[in-house]
Amino acid sequence: MARRRNDTREAAEAAFKKATTKVADPFPNAQSPRTQFPKSQSIPGVKETVSLRIDRDVLDFFQEDGPGWQDRINAALRKAAGK
Repeated sequence: MARRRNDTREAAEAAFKKATTKVADPFPNAQSPRTQFPKSQSIPGVKETVSLRIDRDVLDFFQEDGPGWQDRINAALRKAAGK
């Protein structure tokens, strides 16, 4: 009698592969529904409150000129981002 293949294991592996495989973009050269809108709508000039961990020496550098250190960090990050 020939051995039966482990259909249960193969079915489980097929289900896992199907669930974890990325689907190709159906609109690679056109605007797809997910690229028609920006990731988030932002209001110009409004600042967002965030928590950010910065090395002590970097923080000291920006704070040594006194008040306005957060604006200086923001300007440095904007420059690094190419904006």
